[in-house]
Amino acid sequence: MTTKVSSCKSFSNPLQAKFNNFRVIGQVGFAPLWCSRSRSGCLRLRASISGGGIGGSQDAVEEEKQEKGLILGTERDGSGAVIGFHLIPQSGEVEVNEVNSVKDININNLKEAEEIEGEGKAQTRITYNIVFVTAEAAPYSKTGGLGDVCGSLPIALAARGHRVMVVSPRYLNGSTADKNFASAVDLDSRIKVYCFGGVQEVDFFHEYRDGVDWVFVDHPSYHRPGTLYGDTRGAFGDNQFRFTLLCHAACEAPLVLPLGGFTYGEKCVFLANDWHASLVPVLLAAKYRPYGVYKDARSILVIHNLSHQGVESAATYQNLGLPSEWYGALEWVFPTWARTHALDPGLAVNLLKGAVVTADRILTVSQGYSWEITTVEGGYGLHELLSDRKSIINGITNGIDVAEWDPSSDEHIPYHYSVENISEKVQCKTALQKELGLPIRPDCPLIGFIGRLDYQKGIDLIRSAIPEIMEDDVQFIMLGSGDPMFEDWMRATELAHKEKFRGWVGFNVPISHKITAGCDILLMPSRFEPCGLNQLYAMRYGTVPVVHGTGGLRDTVKNFNPYAQEGKGEGTGWTFSPLTKESMLAALKIAVRTYKEHKSSWEGLMRRGMRRDCTWENAAIQYEQVFEWAFIDPPYVSSD
Repeated sequence: MTTKVSSCKSFSNPLQAKFNNFRVIGQVGFAPLWCSRSRSGCLRLRASISGGGIGGSQDAVEEEKQEKGLILGTERDGSGAVIGFHLIPQSGEVEVNEVNSVKDININNLKEAEEIEGEGKAQTRITYNIVFVTAEAAPYSKTGGLGDVCGSLPIALAARGHRVMVVSPRYLNGSTADKNFASAVDLDSRIKVYCFGGVQEVDFFHEYRDGVDWVFVDHPSYHRPGTLYGDTRGAFGDNQFRFTLLCHAACEAPLVLPLGGFTYGEKCVFLANDWHASLVPVLLAAKYRPYGVYKDARSILVIHNLSHQGVESAATYQNLGLPSEWYGALEWVFPTWARTHALDPGLAVNLLKGAVVTADRILTVSQGYSWEITTVEGGYGLHELLSDRKSIINGITNGIDVAEWDPSSDEHIPYHYSVENISEKVQCKTALQKELGLPIRPDCPLIGFIGRLDYQKGIDLIRSAIPEIMEDDVQFIMLGSGDPMFEDWMRATELAHKEKFRGWVGFNVPISHKITAGCDILLMPSRFEPCGLNQLYAMRYGTVPVVHGTGGLRDTVKNFNPYAQEGKGEGTGWTFSPLTKESMLAALKIAVRTYKEHKSSWEGLMRRGMRRDCTWENAAIQYEQVFEWAFIDPPYVSSD
């Protein structure tokens, strides 16, 4: 295996090999790199009279002067990319300027990215064939933020002109969730995957919805009771097998599935999401490029949560369908303290590590998290590798579904309001208090928490701080499930503070919307949060977040400053650090006091949060920039 890291090359004279007698005045190649130099979007070439010009002689040039001349046209492949140039007769509508007996040639068919007048909306410069590979995609399958991203971002990219495919498993567990796949039709396209010591056959199902090709990989291993990844006894023991199949099938899908009448082809950009899809960049480099396939494709690893890496015994490498010489890309050695016994060598394979060292670019779901994964604390053993590649790591904050999460039309809340008229929000608050049996007190600060009950979400911090919080004149509502110890604590706390505390064990979509709309403050003391969605939902509903300053929470919640903007204030909430009970309580007390004593400042906090741009289109524009960067350089890992 040869790994090469390439920097952005200079395209100083890309036509030299084909047109030796032309002197390039502009640059051609990647439109975004040169469009700012010429607002007309044209490339001007000058044909030299010496050396024979185009025809190879002075007579040919003089003869050309008698004609309208030639212009330089482009040859494009099916995706619209420039693959060559040719000279064509110039039409009468194009002017030819002569400067000192030299003919100027204009090329007008390269696109330029600029603002669409009157709309203030960035125009798509280049369209791509995009393939998302993911273990879950809402509304078909979802356990968390990964499903939200892969269910919404593809639609936003398709709306901007890209051809988008999403490849995920066709999960069937015998529950009502099976109906999510009811509209997907069998493509009658069975392929064979060579892995795990045999030949595995998988089928493809397809649904075209919202401009996106939703492709579902079908195999018996995806048909079983339980959740996507396990059941009441824990994670499924064959998850490595299930997601190895997914990756192999996803690499074949653009080549063999004639969606809409024709395949996506080899020139794709693959977005491999988390460890489940991490074999995709490795397969492109090890299985396809050595045979000339996917040589023009690029792969981007999208890290939603680095703590899950797909680590299994080293003996399982032979099951992955990879050449033996690629073992080093996935090799993983546990530190001594993490080994099972003194004679354990700690050898393993790490699927996410394989993607880190083979992907062309790496993305995280917030800018803050893109830095945190390069630290010892946030890198989970991969920090050194990620630090080595930090020049190609970027963070893009997730968007939210602004149609589903819209206080002016939300079907789950009893009263509707907007940033222009927020008066009905207090009605949502009193309705929530009534539904949960709390005293109806419109002026009492109502604090909410929505999330898993586990160590990552900082539930232990809330538990230790509840006695002090309950001493203040506030009400507190919690919604979530997880660790049975924390579930029991929530029930006990509700019994001890019936007038102030409510704990809803489990998850309920309508209640989550009602809490988001009815609360005044949302508390999120997460130890780490790659992006976080609840704080975005809260701000959209005029609920002020108080969050630990980590990852996406720090990126999205701007600290309140009452003295900025000539006393009008700025910010959308409060962040606290370090992660201690004292720090969290101090931030909460400031928020509660602001709510009680400074109503105009609180209203400003609400409105600024509600005006924040949380759309997926904003994220899609940033993804497009990363796609362009990925195609500037050759593939990071080649077979040379």
